[in-house]
Amino acid sequence: MLPRSRASTVVGVGVVLLVALSIAFFAVDGLDTLAGEPTVVVTDTDGQELVVAPIHDGDEVVLEYTHSVERTLVRDVYVHEDGRLVMTRMEFSSFGAGLPSHAEVTIRDGRYVYHPPRSEYESLRIMTGSTADHDLIVGENRYDITALSGGGAVEVTIENRFGWPS
Repeated sequence: MLPRSRASTVVGVGVVLLVALSIAFFAVDGLDTLAGEPTVVVTDTDGQELVVAPIHDGDEVVLEYTHSVERTLVRDVYVHEDGRLVMTRMEFSSFGAGLPSHAEVTIRDGRYVYHPPRSEYESLRIMTGSTADHDLIVGENRYDITALSGGGAVEVTIENRFGWPS
């Protein structure tokens, strides 16, 4: 049996080590969260996650929908850069309300392509609907966000999430 003062020292050192290990564990766990993989997250107005998809810098995120008046396909194309969505181009088949009718466009594959000035977004808020029938395309995956949201509003963000394969 250890003398009382020696036993107190051993217990004290043990407590200090336990506290240090706990702090180290939580610090590393916090770092893992901060260093998590970029992820596209689509939520509805109640905060329910409808889409959770991994993404890498430079990957395209495409919002594809039918123009409500012209009834033609519109594609808003963004890339992921440092946790933001950067709009790189808009592709459309006809000029109509809300489309860049006075902007300089090019024609590619029979469609107009507009390259806007650099615009960065922390989130995209979209009011989906049956006419527009919004789809979100992340990499090779297509998500019918109109159906997933029941035709309601959604928000698209980039978040760091831990656990996605590289």
